[in-house]
Amino acid sequence: MYTLILRTAAKLIVPLLLLFSIFILLRGHDEPGGGFIGGLIAASAFALLAAAFGTQPARRALIANPLELMSVGLAIAFVTGLFPLLLGQPLFSGLWVEFTLLGTAIKLGSPIIFDVGIFLLVVGTVLTVVFELDTDGISFFPSEATVDARGPSRTQP
Repeated sequence: MYTLILRTAAKLIVPLLLLFSIFILLRGHDEPGGGFIGGLIAASAFALLAAAFGTQPARRALIANPLELMSVGLAIAFVTGLFPLLLGQPLFSGLWVEFTLLGTAIKLGSPIIFDVGIFLLVVGTVLTVVFELDTDGISFFPSEATVDARGPSRTQP
């Protein structure tokens, strides 16, 4: 179904959701949040795009294939968890590096890298499910044949 209100709202809300998901991802190390909830928020932004414009425009906006996001995210999280073993520390131990950039001390740790991996894994998993809902002909989302930039097609009842 074509709704002008949903399409207009999606154009405004999606960038805010994506920005908020990055904020939650980065905030999650020291406070509530992190890769999982940030990934859910980012996936909901693309699900909103799919509901408003169809799955093909949402896939184009995502740029990457959701299965590739899952694979890369899982690899990042796995390697980040195993890396401490190479240094003789327990599995999934946090590793920290401190350096100075422009006179400011910066502390970078492996937990944020792990959270980025989880973020990508969750986004890929949720969007795989969302996009697959449209491939079996169930038609939860509008198709490009019925909705384009000018509005509903003339063939639509």
